[in-house]
Amino acid sequence: MEAFRNREEAGVYLARRLTPTYAHRPYVLVLALPRGGVPVAFEVARQLGAPLDVFVVRKLGFPGHEELAMGAIATGGVVVLNRGVIDSVGLPRSVIDQVAAQEEVELERRERLYRHDRPPLSVRGKTVILIDDGLATGATMRAGARALRQLGPAKVVVAVPVAAQETCDELRHEVDEIVCAVTPPFFRAVGLWYDDFSQTTDEQVRDLLDRAADRSSRRDQPAEPHGVPAGGRGMG
Repeated sequence: MEAFRNREEAGVYLARRLTPTYAHRPYVLVLALPRGGVPVAFEVARQLGAPLDVFVVRKLGFPGHEELAMGAIATGGVVVLNRGVIDSVGLPRSVIDQVAAQEEVELERRERLYRHDRPPLSVRGKTVILIDDGLATGATMRAGARALRQLGPAKVVVAVPVAAQETCDELRHEVDEIVCAVTPPFFRAVGLWYDDFSQTTDEQVRDLLDRAADRSSRRDQPAEPHGVPAGGRGMG
């Protein structure tokens, strides 16, 4: 396959796969893993006519070996622990709590930066489409899906433009549905499937969320009664 030009094009492509089932459904909510998942999810939410929010996930790295995840925390105060890793080394709860507290500070900083004063959108009872710009190992997405499940959505759908086939197969058992739009036979890395894979900035994330929130508020405004021109009520 040819690489996507950028994350926006990838989002439009992914939206085509999701539109027949999820477009203009009042119970659908799109969540993005920041930062790279946000431009993709923005296009998906626009095409589906769905609200957009971020779902911030922070890995809890094993002290001294931070690349080894002993769990994760996520939006909504959810903590997911990897009991296999923790039990294998006999890690005390106090150490886990200390690492979680440090990551909680960064999680809250990002949420304030991205949303301003807007509270997170409620996922309870919703069909939630969780989006990133691609899946390699799927570790962050797996943690996000497990954390999201604890917040009570009716259905969890993971959707990405490009992914390793084996990762999609593994994640299929974690969620209600997974949509991997393209699974190249020689995957290697997400960035190889984008012409422009430059880092998404915090400012870009904030701008896209602001635009999506403004779009949702306009969509939720009641229409003017028939025959009354906009801005004309009460004049004359």
